[in-house]
Amino acid sequence: MKKVALILVVAVLVPSVVLAWLAVRSLRDQQFVLERQQSLLYQRVTDSLAAEVAARLAQTQQEFASQVEALATDRPARTVALQFDEYLRQRWPLAEVGFCVTLPGKILSPAANSRDEAKAFLIDNTAFLGNRAPAEVYNRASFLQSQQLASTESGAPAQKQKAQLPATESGRVSSSAHPDPSTAKASEKGNLSQSPGTYRSTPQTRKVSPQNVEQESLKDASAREESSLSKVIAAEAEFAQIVGGNMDGMLARFLQNKLHLMFWHRLEREPDLIFGAQLDMDRVVEQLRPLMQADAELRDEICLALLDDSAKPVAVSRAGFQTNWKRPFAATEVGEALPHWELAAYLVNPAQFTAAARTTRLTLGLLIAVLLLTMGGGSWLIVRSLNAELKLARQKTDFVSNVSHELKTPLTSIRMFSELLAEGRVTEAAKQKSYLQIISAEASRLTRLINNVLDFSRLESGEKKYQFHACDLAEVVRAAAETFRPHLEATGFQLHCDFPESNIPVRGDADALSQVIVNLLSNAEKYSGERKEVSIEVEQKQTPLPHAEVRILDRGVGVPRGSGEIIFEKFYRAHDSLSSGIQGSGLGLTIARQIARAHGGDLVYEPREGGGSCFTFCIPIVNAG
Repeated sequence: MKKVALILVVAVLVPSVVLAWLAVRSLRDQQFVLERQQSLLYQRVTDSLAAEVAARLAQTQQEFASQVEALATDRPARTVALQFDEYLRQRWPLAEVGFCVTLPGKILSPAANSRDEAKAFLIDNTAFLGNRAPAEVYNRASFLQSQQLASTESGAPAQKQKAQLPATESGRVSSSAHPDPSTAKASEKGNLSQSPGTYRSTPQTRKVSPQNVEQESLKDASAREESSLSKVIAAEAEFAQIVGGNMDGMLARFLQNKLHLMFWHRLEREPDLIFGAQLDMDRVVEQLRPLMQADAELRDEICLALLDDSAKPVAVSRAGFQTNWKRPFAATEVGEALPHWELAAYLVNPAQFTAAARTTRLTLGLLIAVLLLTMGGGSWLIVRSLNAELKLARQKTDFVSNVSHELKTPLTSIRMFSELLAEGRVTEAAKQKSYLQIISAEASRLTRLINNVLDFSRLESGEKKYQFHACDLAEVVRAAAETFRPHLEATGFQLHCDFPESNIPVRGDADALSQVIVNLLSNAEKYSGERKEVSIEVEQKQTPLPHAEVRILDRGVGVPRGSGEIIFEKFYRAHDSLSSGIQGSGLGLTIARQIARAHGGDLVYEPREGGGSCFTFCIPIVNAG
């Protein structure tokens, strides 16, 4: 018992107490843990939505290129170039101004005396498009080129380097830039300070409550803004440098604190003409608004918003939703196409984490209580396991006694009758024949007992091997029954057999299958009552799967109520042999069931109507039909 108590302390009590202590400590951090988990989830949502927005803009750029190609197909390219602004706006509503410029920098469209929007466009962009002055544009290719030049020419600022831009595989020159931290830091007082894109919204990193979400102080917000600058960096370049050898592209620039998005495209047959469009940002936003939808399971939890460069919402997933737009729960930048624009996620109910944390603390409290109960349950299981082991030890002791008795009885009979015959004391032929039959029966019983012990030993050690092959189950059962019939009839039993006329194809070890039948017939003999009747029935069934059933029925003493499964355990005997005089080792049914299950079937017991037992042996049929 001392060992049991030690096992109880080491295996159950100590781990349980440690786990309970850790659980109590974790109660204080549940709100932060929940916030962190939800933050990661919502961050994936905004990342995915930002990718969708970038993909939609790329699709819009392709639509623009298709419009240019279609216009140039309908009429000569030079004619289209002179009136491109008018032609494009008629066909493509997203265009605010259409322009065409030659590669050296001559602006063909729009005309200087055209509408007001075109005049304003020329005022803002004539020097840039005419290659007379560089402009700050958001363009990954230009940024990477300036970085390469800066690394090869010591002391020269990266923003002031001008070089021909390399062409990308796709022809596009706009995507999300991710500069190194040193460059980003150097740009804080350079290009970024000249555009409204320096302000960034700051995702929440502290514990959430309605007070610190809705009433954030301006001083704290400013401090966080300085540490969360955008990764999208502007670079100075002339328009000809941006075009380079590319056939189309996308660029963005800020003018008068307003974002302007431009597409451009070149025709293969007229590469010196560059057709472009400045997009109507209001219509671009309208095109992106349908994307502002969360998944169905998150719509009640978060509100998604597209924020412009000043952190003002231009598209929101929930109508009428109001919050501190500069403090999203999670945010992702779109990239160079919409520099300093973000996809942001906001909590619809900021107090939900407090409630969730409270629920979690309650749950963990209950778990701790359950853990304490588990400690008691574990102790009970240990005691129960100990009792089971003690019971198994007693059964093994009984098994040794039973086997000793089983071996001694047939050996005594064989020795006694063989000595009588050997000494010539029996001269009557009938008695001699009877004695020989007794010797043969006792030898068979001894053989079965030894085989059961050996088979059980092989099964326990995993050394039992079966020789599976195709065989006829009906013939195997018939042969086993005929082999055992003389012994049954000699002891006054009537054996009734009901076999099908057709074959029952199965795959199995014929000797092992015969052993199952012999063990069941032997049990029917040993536990028989006054009515010495044994029946064997073999039948094919198709449901739920094709299989065969062999039933061994008797009119014996049966199995005590509630012992229908226990009788298949090793060493268990429903009727003790030493006190009742019934022979047996407690292994026959155990081995029979193991053989049945090794063949993909099973062996079950059920009481027989009218008294007695019914053992049903099931095995799958192969090649049925």
